[in-house]
Amino acid sequence: MPGWHDGGVGLVGIDDVLAARKLLDGIVRMTPLENSRVLAARLGGPAYLKCENLQRTGSFKIRGAYVRIARMTPDERDRGVVAASAGNHAQGVALAARLLGTSATVFMPTTAPLPKVEATRAYGAQVHLIGSTVDEALVSAGAYAAETGSVLVHPFDHPDIIAGQGTVGLEVLEQCPDVQTVLVCTGGGGLVSGIGVAVKAARPDVRVVAVQAERAAAYPGSLAAGHPLPLDRMATMADGIAVGCPGDVTFSHVQAVVDEVVTVSEEALSRALLLCLERAKMVVEPAGVAAVAALLEEPRRFEPPVVAVLSGGNVDPVLLLRVIQHGMISAGRYLSFRVRIADRPGELARLLGLLAELGANVLDVEHSRTGSKLHLGEVEVALSVETRGESHCDELLTALRAAGHTLSFS
Repeated sequence: MPGWHDGGVGLVGIDDVLAARKLLDGIVRMTPLENSRVLAARLGGPAYLKCENLQRTGSFKIRGAYVRIARMTPDERDRGVVAASAGNHAQGVALAARLLGTSATVFMPTTAPLPKVEATRAYGAQVHLIGSTVDEALVSAGAYAAETGSVLVHPFDHPDIIAGQGTVGLEVLEQCPDVQTVLVCTGGGGLVSGIGVAVKAARPDVRVVAVQAERAAAYPGSLAAGHPLPLDRMATMADGIAVGCPGDVTFSHVQAVVDEVVTVSEEALSRALLLCLERAKMVVEPAGVAAVAALLEEPRRFEPPVVAVLSGGNVDPVLLLRVIQHGMISAGRYLSFRVRIADRPGELARLLGLLAELGANVLDVEHSRTGSKLHLGEVEVALSVETRGESHCDELLTALRAAGHTLSFS
């Protein structure tokens, strides 16, 4: 990459990543690299999932957090550490602090998923809920550090954090020596920066691609401007990568070691999460499937063998239910429509019988006799059905229309 060299001024080097790996020996696990036949079929070549959702604390964040705290002086650790996070970094800091014998205070957005909040507390951290975004929580964490003398453990914008996350890249190279493309879920950029440093040092020909949620994508505009540029607003289910502005340190690394930044839609995130559940048997949070979503949206864009990093699996069960439903709708597995039928005995049973013959599973029925647009002797039925996919949806709609039903969709 232009301007990058091992250990350059202000940039993390491969020696830093190798040193981080020694620090992490016995602390983190080498997560598995799983072959994905379903992605390989779309891609036209080998595709693999790097399963950091199976890491301690449920994400890669323990790597950077432990390295950062381990490299503090005894005096700094005695003062305690403070962090800001939507959940994964919080858990990484809490566990690392406990392992290294220091106290941890964590500021989390009020919107942080409850399981992440409770897990952070269970690791021994004191948790404060404040603001609606990670950026707001980070301001509060900085103020707390200034008041108390606690050391701020930034979620991404520090060389030790980048070096720790870079150990994922070392594992990718060992587990898939012929890799050509690495796709990395990206928020603030600590993970993709570290992986970029590690991969480019040994294999400069490998393409490192950062993947952001399109509704929380701070890097495309920042890279175009030539400096970190904050977003006006964010709205994404992928809370783990909802970062409103790149850091100075990560921005420099992304400029130097990342080949491309792509964005993915909320629908693609939903489909990717559903695919990981159904086909890979992996529980992954929305932020953690961004790399898979990129493969689903444009599979021929990336040269195989491809490794997609599953960055975390800490998902709120309530959100998981909603995302599964959304993903099934996006995949054509759910179909909702309204149909008018005659208001006489047996008509509803006849309609439901037709759906049963066509293999549709009825999930919900709403039968209404009132409405300004209904004719006398007519009722409207709102139906939600489970289907086998988009082609099955088309088959159902065609059969219903052929039976004389007029359909409407809200």
